[in-house]
Amino acid sequence: MATSTNEDRWSLLGALGALDEDEPVRPRTTRDWVVDIVAFLFALAWVFLTTMEELVWQEAADAGRIYGSAWLAWADLVPGLAMSVALWWRRSKSAMLAVICVPLGLFSAASGGAALIILFTVAVHRRFPVAAALTAANAAPGLVYAWARPDPGVGYWQTVAWIVGGSVILLLWGSLLRSRRLLVRSLRDRAERAESEQQLRVAQARQLERARIAREMHDVLAHRISLLSLHAGALEIRPDAPATEVAKAAGVIRASAHQALQDLREVIGVLREPAADGDPERPQPTLADLTTLVEESRAAGTRVALELPADGGNPPDMVGRTAYRLVQEGLTNARKHAPGALVTVTVGGAPGKGLSITVRNPAPVGGGASGIPGAGTGLVGLAERATLAGGRLDHRREPGGGFTLEAWLPWPTI
Repeated sequence: MATSTNEDRWSLLGALGALDEDEPVRPRTTRDWVVDIVAFLFALAWVFLTTMEELVWQEAADAGRIYGSAWLAWADLVPGLAMSVALWWRRSKSAMLAVICVPLGLFSAASGGAALIILFTVAVHRRFPVAAALTAANAAPGLVYAWARPDPGVGYWQTVAWIVGGSVILLLWGSLLRSRRLLVRSLRDRAERAESEQQLRVAQARQLERARIAREMHDVLAHRISLLSLHAGALEIRPDAPATEVAKAAGVIRASAHQALQDLREVIGVLREPAADGDPERPQPTLADLTTLVEESRAAGTRVALELPADGGNPPDMVGRTAYRLVQEGLTNARKHAPGALVTVTVGGAPGKGLSITVRNPAPVGGGASGIPGAGTGLVGLAERATLAGGRLDHRREPGGGFTLEAWLPWPTI
């Protein structure tokens, strides 16, 4: 029989502890310590004022109305002080403390201040059904206490209205604060998750752009090395060739080797990933292919005005490819987000001064607002490409709703 009683006791404590598992308790912050100290001092002040009031009331009351003597007021100090001290555990054991307050409400007025704080904590940190049940359970003994020991200056039903109304207000106030905290926490989690996803998309866009650049450089280097092999093979087959042809072939070999080394320097540090399929990629475009790109955009319905330098020479292939990709992405963005608008593409520069590219479009035709697309991974890829080429990229939204994409790429003199 004793074993059964002990098991029932432990199961009851376990059930009370389970009520406090709704929300994890975080470490106390400075603000929490201040709030807990204020709550503790408030509970102590309640105990002191309640005890003094009971002593004064009992001394002034008739002997027949006092069921007992002043020792009842002093005895009430014990549960009042105990529950005041228990407030330091209210964040982790609020539901259990609220259950303990139920029997105390039948005879202890001094513990009422601590009970109010505990019930408010339950409403803030626990689910509404649990908070409502514990609030009702604590209000019921208060009604019995008001009937057994009525206040001489206040009627019973007025006391009942105060107890019920105060309990409802306390419950709704705490539940509202809990809902607000949960909403703020949810919004913060969403913002952090969105930021993490954005960073992941940016990193993926950079990696994909690096992989694409590396594949392009692989094709270019393979082309140049094949030229070296071809001319070297020709010299090996015809060792008695005329001196002019030998000199010409040696010049081609030297120039190709120089360009191959230059391209190799540019691709150092770029990770290469295999292409998605086994088909060879088409020859990579250069600055000379901008005219074809613009004509294709015009055929697709985009209004494009192209300005090229009259006679600026041909930049290195790496610079030309990067410029082509920048213009291509700029036209794609303009076609998607400013349909019908006139897109102006300006390319200028010279050896030693660098190559400048500007793609500008006004607001969309029809008065619609021109917005920056989605996550902006296309612009991230362009910035990565320009950086790897030794240049820089800038993009901005114009006050009138247009969009401008500007880039500068180095153009060596040799």
